[in-house]
Amino acid sequence: MNCSVITGEVFSQHEMEVHAECGERLDIVLSGVPDKIPVIKPVRASVEDLELVHRPQHVRLLQEFSRGRHFIDSDTYITPESFNAALYAAGSAIHAVERALDGEHCFALVRPPGHHAEPDRAMGFCLFNNVAIAVKRAIKRDYVSRVAVLDWDLHHGNGTQNIFYNNDNVLFCSIHECGSFPRTGWIDEVGSGSARGYTLNAPLRAGASIDDYTLIFEEVFSPVIERFSPDIIVISAGQDPLYDDLKGNMNLKPEDFGVLTEIMAEITDQPLAMVLEGGYGPSHGLAVSNIFGALLGRHYERDTELARPSTHYLVEKLKKVQL
Repeated sequence: MNCSVITGEVFSQHEMEVHAECGERLDIVLSGVPDKIPVIKPVRASVEDLELVHRPQHVRLLQEFSRGRHFIDSDTYITPESFNAALYAAGSAIHAVERALDGEHCFALVRPPGHHAEPDRAMGFCLFNNVAIAVKRAIKRDYVSRVAVLDWDLHHGNGTQNIFYNNDNVLFCSIHECGSFPRTGWIDEVGSGSARGYTLNAPLRAGASIDDYTLIFEEVFSPVIERFSPDIIVISAGQDPLYDDLKGNMNLKPEDFGVLTEIMAEITDQPLAMVLEGGYGPSHGLAVSNIFGALLGRHYERDTELARPSTHYLVEKLKKVQL
């Protein structure tokens, strides 16, 4: 199956000195993209696209803030270049979904990231929720009716969860380090109303390895996604569970992201749409290289033999709350 990348210089223009979420991390990511993968120019979203998810007041506030250089909170900054970069990040996520629906795996390598952004709040390095905007637009245009969003970032995608918490057209699955920022994503957060059961959180204890992740993916996420039968799977791809990423305490190796990608690709005949979230360690580029390895058909050995007792217990609890 064909693959493509969406990225461009505009994403390096969102920059604040001595900040973890900087242009240099995108250079590391791009070092892992195979030479044969075509690179597509970024696409700019409209303000109307942003407002599919975000309140107009929030959009206007960030537009106003971008007249200068500000910290919105202790983690999240904005500069005169940030609003434009964020429009391109959202637009490129939209385009990645469209390209996947047209028949190719597509990875939008964008920044700023998005999965922490709430409808009326920027937080956790995120200004607008790129994945949620892309999903909402695809549903609004009747390209799809059912979407599965899988978030494997180290941190819980609180913004994405909250945006779709009452929406039974979207299945949201998140695996993340238990108790890490933003300290959400507990097992009992399962959706509400007609969407009860359409949110599934797997908070793993610190120190998890690929055996723990594989157990969750094979025993919980894959069966639930298959039953949901989505028109497309969109992955919030943050590679900060890597062993050398100082933002967390997980033990994934670069090749382990090939395992996770392969498991997701096996669920559906439809290509995957992927959007970059976190990832700040030196081996991030190698992880991205292995993601493309899986998308291009490389097979990765997997095992659950060394999954910890706490993860087996988590699986049993999740099976009681899943769809």
